[in-house]
Amino acid sequence: MTLPIQQISSFFADAAEPAAFPKSVLRFRNTRWADQIGFREGSENDWIRHFAQFESLPDNLTQPLALRYHGHQFHVYNPDLGDGRGFLFAQVRDRAGRLLDLGTKGSGQTRWSRQGDGRLTLKGGVREILASNYLEAMGVNTSKAFSLIETGEELHRNDEPSPARSAVLVRLSHSHLRFGTFQRAAYYDDTEAMAALIEHVIEHYYPDCADEALGKATPALFERMAQHTGAMIGQWMAVGFVHGVMNTDNFNITGETFDFGPWRFLPKSDPNFTAAYFDQQGLYRFGRQPAQGLWALQQLGGALSLVAEADDLSQAMAAYEPAYQDSFAAHTFALLGLSRSDVLRDDLLFLQDFYGWLTESGANWPQTFFDWFGGEASLARSADSPQAALYQSDGFAKVKQQLTARASDRADRLAHPYFQQAQPIDLFIETVEALWADIAERDDWRALNTHLEKIELARQAYDWSET
Repeated sequence: MTLPIQQISSFFADAAEPAAFPKSVLRFRNTRWADQIGFREGSENDWIRHFAQFESLPDNLTQPLALRYHGHQFHVYNPDLGDGRGFLFAQVRDRAGRLLDLGTKGSGQTRWSRQGDGRLTLKGGVREILASNYLEAMGVNTSKAFSLIETGEELHRNDEPSPARSAVLVRLSHSHLRFGTFQRAAYYDDTEAMAALIEHVIEHYYPDCADEALGKATPALFERMAQHTGAMIGQWMAVGFVHGVMNTDNFNITGETFDFGPWRFLPKSDPNFTAAYFDQQGLYRFGRQPAQGLWALQQLGGALSLVAEADDLSQAMAAYEPAYQDSFAAHTFALLGLSRSDVLRDDLLFLQDFYGWLTESGANWPQTFFDWFGGEASLARSADSPQAALYQSDGFAKVKQQLTARASDRADRLAHPYFQQAQPIDLFIETVEALWADIAERDDWRALNTHLEKIELARQAYDWSET
């Protein structure tokens, strides 16, 4: 059986050998998504065999593949990249028939590890579980943490107290392919590899872009990728998410959030907030994320010019801005449980007033969305909010008028237990550090599991299948 990735693996992948770990303790398994791909009945031993010892899944890859790619890292081109502490372990399909990748992080060294040990700290794995689950609960397109297994090694890191506990993570994503995969083919002027990659992506992810002429299919594909990237970043901006490291090797072809590093969620609106301590120039600061998404697409377009006309690619990339704006607006209203207006200008004026007030007032970002879900239906709830006094200020009057005047077809969700609480679930850095402290100091996982249960409650309350 030939898997889709094997169509291009000779150009873009190398065989990888999993590390042998001294122990394997299953710390997290995503049973909801395991059910989606037909693995729910797996025992704890099955999870360890497949996702720590990396015994092949039936009728799947018999050898993991470390993918090759290039990328701009903080706008500096790096041709020496690839999966350095992870690999593609398997490709599966969900109940809807979508192709999904099971990729790893912390599974050992590959030919792309350079001087790295190929390992992942347990804290890094815990952070990814939290971020991906929270983003999914908030309706953001994201990869999913599938499993986390502690592996019993002591790691030394500059940005964590050492020695640090080790783990191996498996994530589930719609694709493991990155903007940097295309950049690699362009760097080597390899039209054969580029053509194979484009044909592969169209066949398995964007079949509506198919065209016998590569010069026509490529701009069509680029347009779709631009739309998906814009939609993802629009969602980030609505939930106050700061990715932290928006390098071109950290964008994938399907517009999914992945490769979590120093991410943060805003406690309050601050366009200059920077997640990564090493981003001293604020290149990837919160307010610059939309511009950085466009910059990454420009680099992708430059790579695709190997096989398509620059003018056609430029026209295709123009889809990014409206896709971003529409996503930002749509997700803002969805998080508020409000209907959009028939008049675009009215929506834009509301967004300007609402986010302007958030910034000027210093209001708690998730609390504000939580308090006003359903608009007028939440007048009483907002009066009992921990920040109710802010809602009585003159500066909020115009925003309040607009919130309560808008229709809502989601107010019924307020009956859900999640909205009966005084405060929403959050993922501020203080929250994350407190959850980790229980694990680091006492090996106590109860607070983490409780927090994940609350995040799941939020996901159920918003029920994004209805939006």
